Amino acid sequence: MSSSVELSVEAKELIKQYDLTSKIIPFLDRHLMYPLLDFYSNKGIYDQKVIQQMIYDLFRDVNMADFTESMWKKLNEGNQVPEEFATKKTEILETIIKYEEETAKIREVLKNPELVTELKQDKKANLELLDSKYGITSDMLKKLYEFGQYQYNCGNYSQAHDLLYHFRALSNDAQLCTSATWGIVASEIFSEEWSNALAEIQRLRESIDSRSSTDPLTQLYHRSWIIHWYLFPFFNTEKGKEAMCDLFFTSSYMSTIQASCPWILRYLSVAIISSNERGNNSNNSNYQKRLRDLVRVIGVEQYEYQDPITEFVRALYIDYDFEQAHAKLAEAEIILKNDFFLIASAESFLQAARYMISEVYCRIHQRIDIGQLFSSLNLSKDEGEKWIANQTKYSKNEAKIDESEGTVTLNRPIASVYQQVIEKTKGLSFRSNQLLTQAINKPESM
Repeated sequence: MSSSVELSVEAKELIKQYDLTSKIIPFLDRHLMYPLLDFYSNKGIYDQKVIQQMIYDLFRDVNMADFTESMWKKLNEGNQVPEEFATKKTEILETIIKYEEETAKIREVLKNPELVTELKQDKKANLELLDSKYGITSDMLKKLYEFGQYQYNCGNYSQAHDLLYHFRALSNDAQLCTSATWGIVASEIFSEEWSNALAEIQRLRESIDSRSSTDPLTQLYHRSWIIHWYLFPFFNTEKGKEAMCDLFFTSSYMSTIQASCPWILRYLSVAIISSNERGNNSNNSNYQKRLRDLVRVIGVEQYEYQDPITEFVRALYIDYDFEQAHAKLAEAEIILKNDFFLIASAESFLQAARYMISEVYCRIHQRIDIGQLFSSLNLSKDEGEKWIANQTKYSKNEAKIDESEGTVTLNRPIASVYQQVIEKTKGLSFRSNQLLTQAINKPESM
């Protein structure tokens, strides 16, 4: 996607400084790396030829001959196309025909409606049924997996999905079933079947989390991959951000983020903040808890990771530095609009962030300049007065507007000592857990 506004030199340098692509792609399959690289190919931030060369190098060894040929032509305009591409296409077609012949019997059996009624939960019994009644052996079933894998490497994601799905439904090979599920997830992502992708990653997550025998380092590695693959459906489904918050704040996944990939705090911050775009969630207890937990973990991890988004949160909720918060929000806007996963959430985040600044400002100051408040919120006079009415309604504050002086005076109810103590102690469990996790994991990561 190309940017409609020409970026300044300073903006480009800021984007390069905080570009997370190099941190994210080690946790992705090469096919999923492509959308991230392609995102930057026409933005003018990096040299287009360099990006195209990276994409070509990424796919030259897989079976996407048409695609790699098109990339070669872009890199070598006017030159004669090497014969190797035509040879490769012939080899690919021959291999597909071979796999079609080898799997013809099992694919035909899978079309039989009677088979569906005969299959049970017990995969071992199903394999015996396939062998005794239909002559389908384990080796023939494995060919189905190999064909699905080959189709995936050809970029035929729909065909790959179906083959891998059928293999997984019948096979009792746990390792190959897990591998097939990764392929199914990637295929769902490329097909933009976001709800299905979310469900399949959930299946992977449950499989990984249930392996009590897996050593902690391997489990950390697998969870890190899960976290990064989740970013695709999380930002493309209606309740994806909600699901992201639920998962990433669990003890095991927050520990993984802190130990392995603290840059994920950028995406968690956007998920939480953008959910309050119109300020209507400000007094929602679940939203408030998530925001408090986010502020705490950003404070703990500030020496490990920071960017304009996390620094905005820190400036506003830890330092109460409104000037710094505004400055970081301006930088955050540039980052958000040039982040593959966040570009669609940019406006909702910015709107919610402006409300957050004003809410915190209103908590600290009793007498507020209306013009300054409306300007910071980017609201008209009518919209601003409606916003004040909503804030007083949800917060139970009393507000008096003095139009002659252009000010609003807020009278806040004083919380009881009991309420103050409860508020102070709400996050102690979370904070203690994160400090303990940090103490355990930091030496291991050195």
